Amino acid sequence: MTNNNTLLENTILELRRGVIVLAVLSQLSEEQYGYSLLKLLADQGLELDQGTLYPLLRRLESQGLLQSVWKLEEARPRRYYITSDAGKAILPQLKQEWSGIISMMNKMLA
Repeated sequence: MTNNNTLLENTILELRRGVIVLAVLSQLSEEQYGYSLLKLLADQGLELDQGTLYPLLRRLESQGLLQSVWKLEEARPRRYYITSDAGKAILPQLKQEWSGIISMMNKMLA
């Protein structure tokens, strides 16, 4: 049974991986630092660990979809992320694609 549980967990992780980019972009219309973004996503039901989020944030920034700025708050620097103009431009298209995927899968799984 452990093998089936591991297989299920790995498959669920693969499914979730596909939505994380969309989830992150959708939540960064206002500046967030990493931990506040983790909490915001978790409050909406998407639990991520730091080892998943921070590399994704760096990748999205290197792709030009996010921008970041360091701010000193509470005596410690924090890196704040926000969706860039390029990220804002593609987000509606990603949402439309996501809606199409949901519609297609609902038909297939009915």
